[in-house]
Amino acid sequence: MPAAHAAPADDIRINEVVTTGSVDDSIELFNKGAAPVDISGWILKDDNKSSKFTVPAGTTLAPGAVRAFDVHAAFGLGSSDKARLYLPGGGTLVDEYGWSAHSAPSWSRCPDGTGAFAHAPQTLGALNSCGSGGGTSPVAWPGGSAVATADGSNVFGEDLSGLYQEGSVLWGAQNSGKLWRLVRDGSGGWRPDTTNGWSTGKSLRYPGGTGSPDSEAVTLTGAGAAGGAYVATERNGDASGTSRLSVLRYDVASGTGSGLTAAKEWNLTASLPAVGSNLGFEAITWIPDATLVGAGLKDDSTGAAYDPSRYGPHTGGVFLLGVEGTGAVHGYVLQDSGTATRVTTFASGMPGVMELQWEPQAARLWLVCDDTCGGEHRTMRIGSTGTFALTAVHARPSGMPDLNNEGFALAAADECVGGTKPVYWADDSNTGGHALRRGTLAC
Repeated sequence: MPAAHAAPADDIRINEVVTTGSVDDSIELFNKGAAPVDISGWILKDDNKSSKFTVPAGTTLAPGAVRAFDVHAAFGLGSSDKARLYLPGGGTLVDEYGWSAHSAPSWSRCPDGTGAFAHAPQTLGALNSCGSGGGTSPVAWPGGSAVATADGSNVFGEDLSGLYQEGSVLWGAQNSGKLWRLVRDGSGGWRPDTTNGWSTGKSLRYPGGTGSPDSEAVTLTGAGAAGGAYVATERNGDASGTSRLSVLRYDVASGTGSGLTAAKEWNLTASLPAVGSNLGFEAITWIPDATLVGAGLKDDSTGAAYDPSRYGPHTGGVFLLGVEGTGAVHGYVLQDSGTATRVTTFASGMPGVMELQWEPQAARLWLVCDDTCGGEHRTMRIGSTGTFALTAVHARPSGMPDLNNEGFALAAADECVGGTKPVYWADDSNTGGHALRRGTLAC
């Protein structure tokens, strides 16, 4: 849990109020500051001084994050009323908003946390939907501003793309059809593993040993490396003018050769809208079934709640894949039989998705864009409707130039020190002779 602070009075703001409809009597709060804030014990009131709702213990708002509270059991919100926020004890007013008509459906602050209130679609628990330019202005990076190189000079060259950290190993996918296994270099960075044929990365092949997959991203499942590395590809480099949107599984836990042949391919091209051959899959991450069931994911293929038992033997989770050309994210169950079923699709809100990372400790999905959109990072969670909803938009760290970052990886909670943990970026352009950079993120 990040170190939380008693914020300046204007860091936490009333952000949305819903007075009528299926989720009436709800108030949403937003953290517009640069540090996480513990709001345990803060008090919400309407215009009646005798009624109050107390925020539960253990409630923290990260920078740029929202949290909605159903206050119906404590008080109702009328057609002419107020929402008021107080510090613990109720003596200090932090923020308030009054209205003279029902929300129909929502009174929303646009942009989030700083703008004026107006009628808008109801988005409780997610950033507000304010029309063009509203609700999506990035807030400060929720970690340190400093960024340092995390590799030796000119180790990788250009085209290092997707990243995934597994404890003391950092996996890296390179567009030229190569997979890297990196180990710690002793100074906070990473170097190529020099054992078992990994010294210069391993070249990738399709099943049967042919082709050159344009490897853009890599992830592991709950089985770790023993269960194989899953690589997202957008085309065969030997036929570069044709899209081939595939996920390939490689055995990376054994063998000493310099190459890897895929044990299985799930070719998803026919199930997706057509995109340019170099505008396909750029990102992949895996989320466990138990997490998705617990969060109430809606299965688009059935219209009902996601039920893993429908799909027979599979990896025990769903793979999310980000598309560069559309900015869409597609979720698939990849069955052991080779069948693939798309169970969710949602928009990222960005021109393209260059990296996806599921952060289990915070139960949130990270979506990353490169210099196309200034290094913007977004987070999402599964909302009340069973779909992924935006929860925060972050600028890149102020100490990092606008690099062509196509990879992003987060350390696990066990690396938290002083309330922060390391994160890493892969710069496809190898700017200044370095492809890897290291920063920090609030735990």
